[in-house]
Amino acid sequence: MTKAHHRHHEVSGTPATLVLDADGAVYATHAYEHDPSVASFGLEAATALGVDPARVFKTLLVDTGRGGADALAVAIVPVTGSLDLKAAAAALGVKKVKMADAADAQRRTGYVLGGISPLGQRHRSPTLLDDSATQWETVLVSGGRRGLEIEVDPADLSRLTAAVPAPLAGP
Repeated sequence: MTKAHHRHHEVSGTPATLVLDADGAVYATHAYEHDPSVASFGLEAATALGVDPARVFKTLLVDTGRGGADALAVAIVPVTGSLDLKAAAAALGVKKVKMADAADAQRRTGYVLGGISPLGQRHRSPTLLDDSATQWETVLVSGGRRGLEIEVDPADLSRLTAAVPAPLAGP
């Protein structure tokens, strides 16, 4: 990826790309044809785009058991594994977390499941980023809809989501 912005004009902006544009961060968008029968969006993206799946990150929401703005938290983890809920709870300073209800996750973020981007969410939530992200020059996260990935420097991703690095990936 060069230092110039890569824009695909046939792809309209999402809240995630608008955040990146406003910031001036360098990123690339990668669109692919989403197959509705595929269960794992992230692995599908990695295969469709020919990218190492360890560089493709999924955005998950967890229920912290707290109230208000901290009721849900975001965990960004490689699609090659699962989220270690105990590790996420430890990083968030709570006793335990569970996966958030799908409807709550969609309401909170303004995105549909399978298209939840860590960037440009409707309401900001505490955010964790698996510490493996820093080993890559760029990582891919959902661009805000199914079939759209954003390739971005993990440092920019961390900065723009105020993410805390943590060992989050489970087997």
